[in-house]
Amino acid sequence: MEVKLLLTYNIKPNREAEYYRYVLGEFLPSLQNIGLIMIEGWHTAYGDYPLRLIVFRADSEDKLHEIMQASEWKTGKERLLKMVRDYEERIVPAKKVFQFFLPSKK
Repeated sequence: MEVKLLLTYNIKPNREAEYYRYVLGEFLPSLQNIGLIMIEGWHTAYGDYPLRLIVFRADSEDKLHEIMQASEWKTGKERLLKMVRDYEERIVPAKKVFQFFLPSKK
């Protein structure tokens, strides 16, 4: 069964330019190389929800867990965490609708 990996977070103040350079130039391309493709990216314009929601899709939960054990994922996430705060991730069954989750810190 296909699954989605949902990431939510806020970009740290004064790190926006560095964040965009890294995510667009390195993070997403390296994940694509190991088979994890971003299918959605959302910006929260209003309301009490993290600024970013990024969604990836995988063929199965086993495949996603395999990808998340890869060094590319681990080092990429570690570097991302230096530029963001309030990071959370969830694995959910894939549906053909907009999917999100309520962060646990709320």
